[in-house]
Amino acid sequence: MLMVFTGNGKGKTTAAMGVALRAAGQGLKTLMIQFIKGSWHYGELDSAPMLGGAFEIRPMGRGFVKVGTEKPDPEDVRLVAEAWNAAVEAMLADTYDMLILDEVNYAIHYGMLSIDRVLTDLAARPERLHVICTGRNAHPRLIEAADLVSEIKEIKHPFHKGILAQRGIDY
Repeated sequence: MLMVFTGNGKGKTTAAMGVALRAAGQGLKTLMIQFIKGSWHYGELDSAPMLGGAFEIRPMGRGFVKVGTEKPDPEDVRLVAEAWNAAVEAMLADTYDMLILDEVNYAIHYGMLSIDRVLTDLAARPERLHVICTGRNAHPRLIEAADLVSEIKEIKHPFHKGILAQRGIDY
């Protein structure tokens, strides 16, 4: 299946990791490639190895990228290309049961990765490989191609009350 977790609410990556945890319980092997994350140390980087090799995470970005009217930094574009190449390599290797493309929606939305390439490569993946794409602003063509799409909507967020990111909750 191709799944997309999108929307402006918190929890898209967390939902994907929940599916990976469920998959591990069924003896499936998951690879998560993080397209933007990379500069912080998140708790999941320490907990994934505790699943005995069933869940691997590869942070491949530098952290938050500049958005708005500016063009993306060429270094961030290069890192996204490397991350996508790693994703395609993992698909072709056919050693994983699930591939999570964390924050790939941002990379597409910011013009750092072509939606045409993403859809072409996803269509060529092994039939048994489940893929989850996370991030806000999922491309309409990705949504159309997906088997399952969940939109996570923000109702209330502690940041708006001045509460900073919490260890074990946000990272």
